[in-house]
Amino acid sequence: MIKLFEPLALRGVTLKNRIVVSPMCQYSAVDGFANDWHLVHLGSRAVGGAGLIILEASAVSPEGRISPEDLGIWKDEHLPMLQRITAFLASQGSVAGIQLAHAGRKASTFSPWTGAGAVPESDGGWPVVGPSDAPFNDSYPVPQALDTAGIEQVIADFRTAAGRALAAGFQVIELHAAHGYLLHEFLSPLSNHRTDEYGGSFENRVRLLLRVVAATREVWPEELPLFVRLSVTDWTEGGWNADESVQLAAMLKVRGVDLIDASSGGNVPNAPIPVGPGYQVQFAERIRQEAGILTGAVGLITTPAEAESILANGRADVVLLAREFLREPYFPLMAAHELGVEVSWPAQYERAKPRQPVAAGPRSSHGIV
Repeated sequence: MIKLFEPLALRGVTLKNRIVVSPMCQYSAVDGFANDWHLVHLGSRAVGGAGLIILEASAVSPEGRISPEDLGIWKDEHLPMLQRITAFLASQGSVAGIQLAHAGRKASTFSPWTGAGAVPESDGGWPVVGPSDAPFNDSYPVPQALDTAGIEQVIADFRTAAGRALAAGFQVIELHAAHGYLLHEFLSPLSNHRTDEYGGSFENRVRLLLRVVAATREVWPEELPLFVRLSVTDWTEGGWNADESVQLAAMLKVRGVDLIDASSGGNVPNAPIPVGPGYQVQFAERIRQEAGILTGAVGLITTPAEAESILANGRADVVLLAREFLREPYFPLMAAHELGVEVSWPAQYERAKPRQPVAAGPRSSHGIV
């Protein structure tokens, strides 16, 4: 069995293969609403055969958006289009997941092709919050440190968003605790300068994420899986690190988290990150081995052979692809052909399905027997 196309059971949900569409911000929403762009973008990857498709970072509150164009799930009016998307993904045999997020001090910033740095309130920006009052960099907004009431509101927003995700038809939730956004900001001493019960020690810095996990599990059914995306390291001395990530992963496992999506970076500008093919796989492998929890590998995984090698060698349990899925929406179908695996194609596309090589055999005067 080729591991990449082996099904994976996660509680009451089974992925048909180990290929996951990683959350990718599209910066194409208005007031948080999904639209036809999201339907076609995500639907194409379902037609292409992905086992799990995780929607982009979806803000649990308006102030939790990265940019004004971010997707949201902070009000019931967002649900009808999300329901349409999840229904289509399911019709193609893909499991629909959603990444719940709060951007924290990296909120109210321009989308990549519209500008850089903070969006002024006159252009639709808003005041931002964080664990402390330190901005990400000089061009980003200066956050207001969350008080106790603000922290309780964040937790409540994640809980409510999880309930909406269930109503929208999602079967997997991923909590975004990576890339320098709010939950990651609390984890890292480089962004968390608090002196109360949410700052200082490891136990205090992980407190908010653990409370968000507990609140999510209050409304997220036992039979549905819960993921957490971690930036396993800040790639900076004195920051959040891999040792702490292993310790946290073990704590998350006993609290109802099923898989750690192991990414890195994002909390420190200009961190010296050694980017290259599969450069983050080491983190998925270590957490899997030392914390005993399922992991996902992500980061410049671009070929079927690379993906299969990661899984076959026990370095992760799923692979998450991002940019490669932008280049090739039908990556799973192409990967199956390359690896010699027979998979079903949509009936509408069957005429284009490549034929698998015919094995050589004994010949008669009339050809292959």
